[in-house]
Amino acid sequence: MSRIAVVTFPGTLDDQDAARAVRLAGGTPVSLWHKDHSLKDADAVILPGGFSYGDYLRCGAIARFAPVMDEVVAAAKAGMPVLGICNGFQVLCEAHLLPGALVCNHHQKFICRDQELEVVNTDTAWTGKYQQGQRITVPLKNGEGCFVADAETVRQLEDEGRVVFRYRGLNPNGSVNDIAGICNEGGNVVGLMPHPEHAVEDGFGPQSRERSHAGVDGLGMFTSVLEFLMGTA
Repeated sequence: MSRIAVVTFPGTLDDQDAARAVRLAGGTPVSLWHKDHSLKDADAVILPGGFSYGDYLRCGAIARFAPVMDEVVAAAKAGMPVLGICNGFQVLCEAHLLPGALVCNHHQKFICRDQELEVVNTDTAWTGKYQQGQRITVPLKNGEGCFVADAETVRQLEDEGRVVFRYRGLNPNGSVNDIAGICNEGGNVVGLMPHPEHAVEDGFGPQSRERSHAGVDGLGMFTSVLEFLMGTA
């Protein structure tokens, strides 16, 4: 059974939710502490949401220098699947595993809502179970979720198909081109601002009268990586 590590930094909030998502998908969650110097034989890594180190300097800026991140960066560059959710996305950008940055929402307010997304890229380690163009609904909660990058970087992301998710219905934070998630060139590293780990169990995630199982729209990210790992074993 594939082992998916979930990293906990001081201030992490959603590590147990991410571990539960891995378990519900059929994987084995492995807990990592920010001071660890080993990934404990993990096959993939999740950097979950929260406020690592209180976001006192800049979101993800201190967590990027945690000892465990040396191992995560090296593994990601070697092809290991890595997922950054919300604060984890910010950490991935600070660690230069993904381009761009996440800054304060354009309305300067924290937002918490169910958010519709379009799955733009299914050719990543974390999105293979979705259909291109599929609309999913997952919770979103952030105060600094606005994705920004210089014009050349945005053009490159778009031209290379590295936009993974796009906000639909409403752009909640002002992200350029409605970008909600991106990936690296290899497609093994994905970062997104919304929270798929909060939509993995019917009856506990966002519900919809039009779709009987809208509450599990986020589960596909976790089953996708397990399928990806089985294919590369």
